[in-house]
Amino acid sequence: MSQPRKSVFITLTLVLMLAAVLSACSKSNTASPDTSASSGNSGSKENIKLRMTVWGSPEEVAPYKKAIQNFEAKHPSVKVELQHIAADYDTKLTTMVAGNDVPDIAMMESGTIAFPMAEQGKFYNLQEFLDTDADISPDTLVPNITYSLEPGNVIGIGPGPESFGLFYNEDIFKEAGIEPPPSNVADAWTWDEFVEVAKKLTVDTNGKTADQEGFNPAKIKQYGANISTWWGVYSNFIYSNGGDFISADGKTFGLNQPEAVEALQKISDLMNVHHVSPSPVQSKNIPATNVALQTKKVAMTVDGQWASAGLAQSKFNFNVGVMPVMKEPVTTVVCGMFSIFKSTKHPQETWELLKALLDPEASIDMLTAGTWMPSPKDWYTDPALLAKWTENLDARPSGYKEAIVDVILIKGHQTPTGYVKNFNNIMDLVNPALDKVWLGQQTAQEAMDSIAAKAQAQIKGRRDIKE
Repeated sequence: MSQPRKSVFITLTLVLMLAAVLSACSKSNTASPDTSASSGNSGSKENIKLRMTVWGSPEEVAPYKKAIQNFEAKHPSVKVELQHIAADYDTKLTTMVAGNDVPDIAMMESGTIAFPMAEQGKFYNLQEFLDTDADISPDTLVPNITYSLEPGNVIGIGPGPESFGLFYNEDIFKEAGIEPPPSNVADAWTWDEFVEVAKKLTVDTNGKTADQEGFNPAKIKQYGANISTWWGVYSNFIYSNGGDFISADGKTFGLNQPEAVEALQKISDLMNVHHVSPSPVQSKNIPATNVALQTKKVAMTVDGQWASAGLAQSKFNFNVGVMPVMKEPVTTVVCGMFSIFKSTKHPQETWELLKALLDPEASIDMLTAGTWMPSPKDWYTDPALLAKWTENLDARPSGYKEAIVDVILIKGHQTPTGYVKNFNNIMDLVNPALDKVWLGQQTAQEAMDSIAAKAQAQIKGRRDIKE
């Protein structure tokens, strides 16, 4: 009996020794996320290859290439493959991920595939990096450019925040003898003041303005204002009026509540009562913001700050003021994000790459052209850094610092795609209903009440509160 027990003991010992050796070999072949690159320089001698996917025009991709070059120079053991997906990005990336062909880092859009993938556990929690990184933290970034699955679980950081302003043709105001929109938020027009100015600048083919008797709204040659019907634009005024897409506790549909309804109705009235802004039908004949303002089809328009690039190229006297205020000044902050996939074998190096992609020096051409804004807060608060992208530039008129730079820091509001769960499904109900409001066929209250029950069924809560 003793021999067999001895034989079993020897065999078990050999098995355990073999397992220990295999385990050691396995660990030696696995890159540790904590021992590879650190902020500033890679400590790993392993040749690492990262892959990232982005969308965008060639001009938008150029800064990514520059950021990659800077990153690779700083981390010589790491090479980055840039995969530019010019069209149908969401579908192609989703297909790649489903086929286990996953990049290390990807540009993501919050309203479409980012949150569904996050809910499947596809992304790293970037809060873990932000908590320990010596170079970057939430306090060093412009507010409202991180996206969280839930409080404490950051799934993406925006490489370039965008906000909204009131762009206008300076010559139209001079010719009409009207003071242009103020740029300082403390002097912002009330909504009624904005409407009165818009009436004076809306002109029919007989030269009558919208505040004059005999004005013909069917023959308008110049609109005083243009407020588009995109949620990104009208969200500014819902927030300004104290409304929201969803209640503070995340349980109730918000667009049929008094504050939101009033904001939506006032925008509709611009089109259907005051006749100072084109309806969706009339907008089909209104060109892009730069052309509309340059050709004097529109005197003022609320648009994203990215319109600055086209306006500068159009070579006319334009400027930007702060948006009119309903109750409180607000600007909605919108941006894409970079997310790190959990499947990456090199999370620390990928985090360093993400940081390089946020570096404004890499995207300085896009900043000075007027297309992007920087992500680090000190590029707004340090006079020398601020001057790099806002002074002596065609794309940055005299009102830009106050109307755009100051406002995004102190009056920014996160985009609803960042905190309203199930946003797209809710908006699939809201958008058709609002079409009737924009066309004057229903009041905002009637339209939002008509879909309230179905919208309520789609309410899944908020991402910015603990449930």
